[in-house]
Amino acid sequence: MRAAARWTQAHLRAHRPAAVLIVLATAGITVSLLLATALFSYATDPWQRIFTQSSGAHVWIHTQAGARAGSLAALDEVRTAAGPYPTVRTTASLQPGGARAALELRGVRGRPATAAPQTVAGRWLDPHTDAGATRGIVLDSSVARAIWAKPGDSLALSGFPTPLHVVGIADTVEAPFRAGETPGVAWVLPRTLAASDAGADQRGRAIGLRLSHPEDTDYVVQRAVTQLGADQITDVSTWRQAKAEAAGDNSLLARLLGLFGLGALLAAALAVGGAISTRIRGHLRDISVLKAIGFTPGQVVRMFLALHLGFALLGVTLGALVTQLLGPLVPGRIGEATALWAQLPEHTWLPLAVCGGVVAFIGAATCLTAWRAGRVPPVPVARAAAPTAGGGSGLTRRALGLKIPPALVLGWRGAFHRPLRSWAAVARLAVPLLLITIALGAWTTLDRFTARPESVGLAASLTVRSDSLSDRQVHQLLAEQGRLTSYPGAEVQALVPGQTGTITLRGLGTDAHPYPFALAEGRAAHGPDEAVAGAGLLELLDAHVGDWVRMTVAGRPHVLHIVGRSIETEDAGRVISTTLDTLRDAGPGTPAARPDFYNLVLPHGTGPAAVRDALTKASAGRLEVRQIPNPADQLSAVRGVAAGLIAVLTLIGLAELATTVGAAVRDRSRDLLALRAVGLTPRQITAVIVSATAFITLAAALTGTALGLLASQWLIDLQGETSGWGTGIAQLPPAGTLALVIALAVTISAAAATLPATRTAHRRLADSAAEVL
Repeated sequence: MRAAARWTQAHLRAHRPAAVLIVLATAGITVSLLLATALFSYATDPWQRIFTQSSGAHVWIHTQAGARAGSLAALDEVRTAAGPYPTVRTTASLQPGGARAALELRGVRGRPATAAPQTVAGRWLDPHTDAGATRGIVLDSSVARAIWAKPGDSLALSGFPTPLHVVGIADTVEAPFRAGETPGVAWVLPRTLAASDAGADQRGRAIGLRLSHPEDTDYVVQRAVTQLGADQITDVSTWRQAKAEAAGDNSLLARLLGLFGLGALLAAALAVGGAISTRIRGHLRDISVLKAIGFTPGQVVRMFLALHLGFALLGVTLGALVTQLLGPLVPGRIGEATALWAQLPEHTWLPLAVCGGVVAFIGAATCLTAWRAGRVPPVPVARAAAPTAGGGSGLTRRALGLKIPPALVLGWRGAFHRPLRSWAAVARLAVPLLLITIALGAWTTLDRFTARPESVGLAASLTVRSDSLSDRQVHQLLAEQGRLTSYPGAEVQALVPGQTGTITLRGLGTDAHPYPFALAEGRAAHGPDEAVAGAGLLELLDAHVGDWVRMTVAGRPHVLHIVGRSIETEDAGRVISTTLDTLRDAGPGTPAARPDFYNLVLPHGTGPAAVRDALTKASAGRLEVRQIPNPADQLSAVRGVAAGLIAVLTLIGLAELATTVGAAVRDRSRDLLALRAVGLTPRQITAVIVSATAFITLAAALTGTALGLLASQWLIDLQGETSGWGTGIAQLPPAGTLALVIALAVTISAAAATLPATRTAHRRLADSAAEVL
């Protein structure tokens, strides 16, 4: 034990920088994997917790006011039902002059037993105090955040003679409010709902069905459509859609962290394995001496294994402590996820599982190379004294004949004269560079969303609506703002073939003035009945560009010809878009002559906030102007994640580089006599060793960046398909950035090799001669 401890101490002194780099890289990998696990929990567990506590409904079906929605509760697959509730669609604004939001009011007599909203602020409705002169309303938390409402505020609702008093805020597991897409949910007493003067087209019924088996969702929707009739159902939402929206961008962050954490773990394992293998080759005499003095092969294996498992344990412990102490302090969703994760039951065992997995993986990678140390014979085998640098190949002699500097020629030969060993080093160093390239691709794609949103389906920056101004007045107000371009639009919900869900049918722009959709495939819609569709819709319908698709709006079928695939970042890509003229010509159930909204495309460099304030002021608050959300705004944490991962991967690359430099110096030390014999000066010998290291790094950098470009585009397009946006959103890093990465890698490797190469070149001849034995 004393001999093993002394050997370990000497080994650590000799390889201190490499040991520090391995520990820091392992800590960074652990932090990445722990944060990925926390984000996955943050993305799904809050929704699942509320769903369980509230006995949430698996399906919400919205019908016409006269439909027999209550009969759906008798379906065999339904365990319990919430409602049916009478509903009224209205628009609410916070008094005085606050933001507006579309609401679906539901009339409830008491707190529901199924799909029960969870009150998070204020209280629930009270029939004794909220039905008199002061009428109460409870808002869903998503719409309350959107309009900055809190208990005690007053809401002005269109169609109601007096304002309503906000008495509570509640969480649900239904699809959250999205301006211009999904109305917010609010609850009032039936007597309050009866006071509305809304027309028949604004009234309806909503019923939530909790199923015995959640996987029967699509079948139950089909049975509901069959039982009530397609013309009676206006909208359908399922628990899968709500859960996906609740997860949102956190899932993307979690996938990114998980992908790079696992990739970095693989790179670290390869680096550790390569380091052990290289050190075994460099210490064959020392290992032989250990065996000669009585060490068994098992003891040698355990000694190497224990040393590097100690590095792994130290790095994992450091990473776990950093995550535990500093994770909740990180601003944004990462900090929120880490703080929430600490309160969940699985937090007691998941961190241990992640940390144990990291240690086990690195330990498995070290076992094979440590086993090789155990097979070293106790009597050192004499190595051939023939110099590997002498008697070069014909290619080497021709290169020297062309008067190429001998240092470069011999450095190239020294780097690749043992192809298997050399390309193993190239592969180990290429892995972190490959992952760095993928991280740069994610960063560049995010910049594309921010700098050129029109190329990813976000040509418009603002959307404008008004319930109190005429179409001519809206046109005049928009024209007074200068160079902005407005496109009229309308949206309706349509049932897909098979009638298992709803999609968004959108009319945007006119035949004479079409909207500039971002197309990834096909062409723009020009003629009648032509449309472009998002990737999510094409996948849902199993359709392709060129197909004709049929859908149902208010019981009336519509058939459209898909001539292109557009990049759609809304509604998981389940959107089909045509011109407003085509939508108007579709018949009953489609928008009237006046559009529902206007999308505004601003000149390059114009701030949306300034235009929004100007329109609001010019219209005296009668225009509802909202900024169209850009996914990049919700993914700002990706930049920080990418920067942190690049730092971790750089540490791994430096650890592997230290191994490569050590191997190059050791190999050239054995050739030192031959290099001096052919007339090379110490400076030239230094250049030979430095160039050999630089050539290996250059080969790794070229290989890693080339494979990284392919992997980056594939992974980003795969994420686009998963989210419904479709392929075509990936943006490769600029060539200048990649060239800078390659140049930095080669420069750092050359700088790292310079000092040990200089020491080797000035070694005494007697020391060099001893290396051949």
